Amino acid sequence: MRYTKLMFLLLGFAATLCAADSFVGTWKMNPAKTKYKAGKAAKEQTINITETGADMAVKVTGTAADGSKISISYTLPSAGGTGKFIEAGPYDGVTSKRLGLNEREVTFMKGGKPVYTAHSKIAPDGKSLTVAGKGQSPAGQTVDGTAFYDKLQ
Repeated sequence: MRYTKLMFLLLGFAATLCAADSFVGTWKMNPAKTKYKAGKAAKEQTINITETGADMAVKVTGTAADGSKISISYTLPSAGGTGKFIEAGPYDGVTSKRLGLNEREVTFMKGGKPVYTAHSKIAPDGKSLTVAGKGQSPAGQTVDGTAFYDKLQ
């Protein structure tokens, strides 16, 4: 009986480790909850995150405050580290740090220097994502604000 309990405990632990990353899914910006101290938030934005082996593929699309198209895609190691761009926009580098199960920080670089940092945190219920961003946006403006996203799937 003791071994059976141990086996179930180990299987439960292994299932937790193998579970999909909490950031995986499609996230749609909620403009009513999004607030910026400097710069302007996008008119609309969607983030699609998928898992590919040990990496996460991130695709950000939408419309910037000035009406221009937003389209950036990159991959990052799920555990954190240096990623690579597929479609970069104004950035030439991206790195991430895993701060917790539902929290990470992504830094975008230009000319090898950090220019924009996004601190992302998923709500305990897993249905919303908060991204506090500061620096130079893809549109080239200085921004400091918090965007709220609702999970679509």
